[in-house]
Amino acid sequence: MRKVQRRTFLAALILLLAPLMARGQDATRGVNFVHPLQFSDAEQEAALARIAAAGIRVIRFGMYQQDLDKNLGFIVRAHAHNIAVDLILHGLYPPDAARRPYQAKEFPGMSAGPPISTLSPELSRAYFQELLDKLDADGIVLAALELENEINMAGSNPDFSLPGEGRVLGLNDLSHDKEGQRVAKGYLQYLKVLAALKQVRDHSRLNTQTPLLPTSLVDIVEEGPWPTAKRYDGVSVGATIAFMRANGLDRLVDAYNLHTYPWADHPGDKAAAIHRAQRLAALVQPVCAAAGSAGGKPCWITEWGFSYGNKACAADEAARSALVQEMMGDFAQRVRERRLSGLMYYSWTGDPLFDVDRCGSLTRSGQAAIAPIAGR
Repeated sequence: MRKVQRRTFLAALILLLAPLMARGQDATRGVNFVHPLQFSDAEQEAALARIAAAGIRVIRFGMYQQDLDKNLGFIVRAHAHNIAVDLILHGLYPPDAARRPYQAKEFPGMSAGPPISTLSPELSRAYFQELLDKLDADGIVLAALELENEINMAGSNPDFSLPGEGRVLGLNDLSHDKEGQRVAKGYLQYLKVLAALKQVRDHSRLNTQTPLLPTSLVDIVEEGPWPTAKRYDGVSVGATIAFMRANGLDRLVDAYNLHTYPWADHPGDKAAAIHRAQRLAALVQPVCAAAGSAGGKPCWITEWGFSYGNKACAADEAARSALVQEMMGDFAQRVRERRLSGLMYYSWTGDPLFDVDRCGSLTRSGQAAIAPIAGR
């Protein structure tokens, strides 16, 4: 009996420590598992087994309230493989909230839904409490909690106008521009819901120390007209974080949250590599502070990767895997500076244009993406 109890205790301890075991040089490492509910239970199980066999201990995915129990089932299934989840949550809206319709022809990349400014802190808090209570009951410790996704661009934030003016708004626009003021109102309402999530997390039995991240931000750095014409608008990363910090963000979160998709031009070319490194520096340096400093928070990059451009099985991957290794070197520098504390590759499975789990095996690019960070 004592041996059984000891094995049970050790198994529980390993699962509780899974997020920490995934850390390398203070950076949580993992991969995105896109839309797991599009897979059957058996397909989920097979994918999770391959992820675990590759040594990956953290996956990231998003869920909505209407599929709560199905998503909990997936989280429990991942937990059984010693895989912790970086979970993206979405707040709730009043039943009578106005909704932006989906315009498949005019704006195929712009999601439908209510404006962020109509989020309900009260309804969201009740949902978050239900979820965290169920996770506690199942003995689940998450790798991280995120709230919302890419709300600094029109595609995921119906507070933006469609069509837009083809520009990137700055901090001044959030106070003085008509559209900017509407987006800023949404940001303030978002922070209220984020505060509700923090309150629930702080009183969780098992997830009190789970890192809380704000919405991921699209890597928009330069303000003004888009470099190439677009029919929608966004807000720069710097302006979004500055506005939210001025309104209490740092009291609510443990890190900031960025997405970046580096240009894949001219693999192996020194000038192109320098350009990619400079682009990453322009994104990270102004907003990601070294852990423990007074100037802000470190960042997680919860999506990054290179598209295959098609769904075919990977053939010669030398150029692409070289790109991934190059970027891993650039990220390593920011990890050593303690500016990056999380790095999640996009994607393991669920997005055929990016998946590194292809045709029954892990690609060379995938191997490079999950390799130990240089200089550990």
